[in-house]
Amino acid sequence: MTGPAPIDRTAPHRVAGARPASGPRFWALPQARHWLLVGALLCAAVIALGLTVKLVPGETPAELGVDQGLSQHHAAVLTALAMGINLIFGPVAGLAVVGAAALYIWLVRRDLVKAVGFGLVACSGWVASEAFKLIIARQRPNPALLFDPLAPETGSNSFPSGHVSFAVALAFALYFLARGTRWSKVIAGAGAAMAVIVAWSRVYIGVHYPTDVAASFLAASAAVVLLAGLWNRFAPLIVDRLPAAAFPHSRRR
Repeated sequence: MTGPAPIDRTAPHRVAGARPASGPRFWALPQARHWLLVGALLCAAVIALGLTVKLVPGETPAELGVDQGLSQHHAAVLTALAMGINLIFGPVAGLAVVGAAALYIWLVRRDLVKAVGFGLVACSGWVASEAFKLIIARQRPNPALLFDPLAPETGSNSFPSGHVSFAVALAFALYFLARGTRWSKVIAGAGAAMAVIVAWSRVYIGVHYPTDVAASFLAASAAVVLLAGLWNRFAPLIVDRLPAAAFPHSRRR
């Protein structure tokens, strides 16, 4: 006599009244085992770091020295690279890139669910950075104190960097798309390198402190961890309740 069959937790999530197998297949995101706790701890780490660098005497002047040192050694090639990154990973161009990729996934790859999931993951870094900016309200490096300010910005939105947070979240989104393929490791490595280069560019230009860009990795990771948990929990319920007409381009499985 055998006991009940073990539950296959890797199988696609289905609930009562779920769409039949001919409908669109749900795209599950990689999820941390204790995603809510992990996400909360990452958020707490960002806030703790932000309050520390803002309130500890001498911390900001010491970091400003890094920006000033880079500002004194600008090179034409590096400046062109940094300014290009400033544009591409900015809100306007970044949203255009994410939107174009999502449309491609939907209309060409015929997977609306995956297109929506990709867009949400890629944009989650921006959302997280804006929330933490409001909480910490750290002033940006004073461009008047830089030898060669390339893109002067002022305001209390220095911590963390939106550009870097977007780059990190985009790297996650691209890896999630490639997961399970022979390109997954290449995409993961390229995404990590991309995020590091974007982080360097923000300090090189002089619009962020080193801890601003370091905190962006934590902030974006927190956003992705929490989003993945919420997506896997609630998105199947939404997908299963939408009419079939909402997926005119989805593949039939």
